[in-house]
Amino acid sequence: MGESVTLDQVLTLAGKLSARDQVRLIELIAPQIERAIEPATIKPLYSLRGIWKGIDITEQDIDEARREMWGNFPRSDI
Repeated sequence: MGESVTLDQVLTLAGKLSARDQVRLIELIAPQIERAIEPATIKPLYSLRGIWKGIDITEQDIDEARREMWGNFPRSDI
């Protein structure tokens, strides 16, 4: 098995590359990094079907909520 390389060693070597080669290095390594982290960031979806099951919201409840939200709109102090 080969010798392990540290981040500091890689940064030192990358710093010795020309700007064009540094860009090529990023272009080559970025897809590998994306593939490595992509599975870890995908969260499973879950259904919201039935989330309000058993809750009775009437038109009066909606009207009251609207009155509370918009009761002092527009305000004169703004």
